[in-house]
Amino acid sequence: MTYKTTSTMVKLSGVIITYNEERKIEKCLESLQGVVDEIVVVDSFSTDRTEEICKKYNVKFVKQEFLGYKEQKNFVITQASYDHIISLDGDEALSSKLQESLIKLKSNWVHDGYYMNRYNNFCEQWINHSDWYPDKKLRAFKKGKGEWKGINPHDSYKLYDPKKCGKLKGDILHWNYPTYSAYNKQIEKFSTISAHSYYELGKNATLWKILFNPTWAFFKAYFLRLGFLDGLNGLIICIQTANLTFLKYIKLRELIREKKLKTVRENSQQITEQV
Repeated sequence: MTYKTTSTMVKLSGVIITYNEERKIEKCLESLQGVVDEIVVVDSFSTDRTEEICKKYNVKFVKQEFLGYKEQKNFVITQASYDHIISLDGDEALSSKLQESLIKLKSNWVHDGYYMNRYNNFCEQWINHSDWYPDKKLRAFKKGKGEWKGINPHDSYKLYDPKKCGKLKGDILHWNYPTYSAYNKQIEKFSTISAHSYYELGKNATLWKILFNPTWAFFKAYFLRLGFLDGLNGLIICIQTANLTFLKYIKLRELIREKKLKTVRENSQQITEQV
């Protein structure tokens, strides 16, 4: 299969969604300097200094109520002036190697999209194993060739034609959780979002899923993907991976039960009114 190469250097838009990212957004913006031709930030009405920091970098700053992770990321693409996109979160930045790869790519854009690895920093430790590395992400793409899909909050960019993709050298650097407490809070938040997403999709929460899926999630991350090589933090990550799965399904089970009880109450009320 042959591909037509880009004859001239493309213009590249860096797009970011934010909410209260004053601690990390500057690293993100700094890493895009000299790489992209514009930066677009869609912010969900941050209450900290996110907007102030962004405007120091001459970004296009758009305020938009949070629509959902994948919905917000699809929206920010519509705000970009150029057809070629590099998408980051506010707590991410380009490594120097990835910066070089993107600059070279601008003069030789071949595919519809490009994968790269994400390198995660957890409690001041870079994680090299489990489900966290290599954390393959498709973040450089051409408008109209795909969209953000998946089950919130675990969204990902999908090309309409998956065969038209390439791979870039370098990592997206991701500073996700500075403390164990922050990670615990995010597990609670993400498990609730996931449970509601599963509920809307009509998924069930059998006892088998509650017991087996968390166990498998831990075994796969800790043993098959060598999470034990990351020491104590590797163990914590793998336990919380299982915990997220467990919480997701018991919260889904609770939603299903509440729906059944509501239906029973409504039916009883209708019978009473008819009598």
